[in-house]
Amino acid sequence: MALSGDVAEQEGARLIDEIRALEVEKSALAARQARLTVAFEQLQRRQQADAGIPADRLGAGIGAQIALARGESPAKGNRLLGLAKALVTEMPHTLAAVETGQLNEWRATLLVRETASLSAADRSSVDEELAPDTGTLTGAGDRAVVAAARAAAYRRDPRSVTQRAAHAATERHVSLRPAPDTMCYLTALLPVSAGVAVHAALTRHADSPRSGGDERSCGQIMADDLVEWTTGTPGGITGIEIQLIMTDRTLFQGDSEPARLTGYGVVPAGWARTMARAVEPASSEELSVWVRRLYTAPGTGELVAMDSRARLFPAPLRRFIQARDDTCRTPYCDAPIRHHDHIVPWHNGGTTSLENAAGLCEACNHTKETPGWQAIPWPGPRHTIELRTPTGHTYHSTAPPLPGTSQTERLERAS
Repeated sequence: MALSGDVAEQEGARLIDEIRALEVEKSALAARQARLTVAFEQLQRRQQADAGIPADRLGAGIGAQIALARGESPAKGNRLLGLAKALVTEMPHTLAAVETGQLNEWRATLLVRETASLSAADRSSVDEELAPDTGTLTGAGDRAVVAAARAAAYRRDPRSVTQRAAHAATERHVSLRPAPDTMCYLTALLPVSAGVAVHAALTRHADSPRSGGDERSCGQIMADDLVEWTTGTPGGITGIEIQLIMTDRTLFQGDSEPARLTGYGVVPAGWARTMARAVEPASSEELSVWVRRLYTAPGTGELVAMDSRARLFPAPLRRFIQARDDTCRTPYCDAPIRHHDHIVPWHNGGTTSLENAAGLCEACNHTKETPGWQAIPWPGPRHTIELRTPTGHTYHSTAPPLPGTSQTERLERAS
């Protein structure tokens, strides 16, 4: 039955009112979460000090525990801890605005980020200047919030802002993340002068093929040149090791079971077969060795086991661990693997084996060595680890499903 105009308007108004009320409640819960986070950090520091942990190690692993509790990566856990401490101890007006729903958690994060280089006194001064009851941020979007915070910070301490810009160059890096349809984003964070120079060189070089009748777009030429200049090879494959994991059925029988490209993720079966042909070695004997090393068992999707009597993981086993784990095995952490870790430490009798191995990022490996943390292998159809934190909470990490894993087993692991 259709609603009359007045009734429909009243119903629409009620829905908007509830949406707004929920937004206010979300912000209030975020403020409460910040206060609890600071209380937990203070409690953990006292307990660590009482346990005799050196002063320079106090606070280790706290951000990681917060991350696990919130279902976030360890890196974001540390950022959330920093946000909470800034709001509770230095920015009471901003925290009050979050508690009352005048400011959401993200815009509070922007204010904290843009005042990070200031002293506590200057940051508190900016907090007071931009207090919601002054109307400065009423109706302001993200860019306006950032602009207001930057201007206020610069007026108080221009030297710190300048030093921060100089320090930013030390954060330069290159990262890779998946994009749809077997594409990816290769991103470089560079000083502006270097970034402009690279882009100008690629653009300038792309003009010549275009003027000569090349049918590729300017963007396509720039992308192809970037790959060739970096790897020394058109297409970037020759001489670069990639790990492509698939079942024998996908490779030889045209099966539709997707494959997995280490460092990227799931790729279509047809694309994987094309790639396998593109990098096919000279002899079928070499190909059989490659397939055997990355073969997944039917049903469970477990990779074939390997072990070693040495303390350090040998190169073939490290590659095997990399292929199995894909990214850091700490729950919610998607960071690249940097360390090949003994789950049960070598000095405690842990073996150098696939079952006792986990790929971890550097930060998570250091956190695991903090007093109160423990990891043990856990029974399961696929490789599983139980992680226990200093508060006694436990979290489980199961290796991602590989090609060949049955749908039943996937559902069992997810439940």
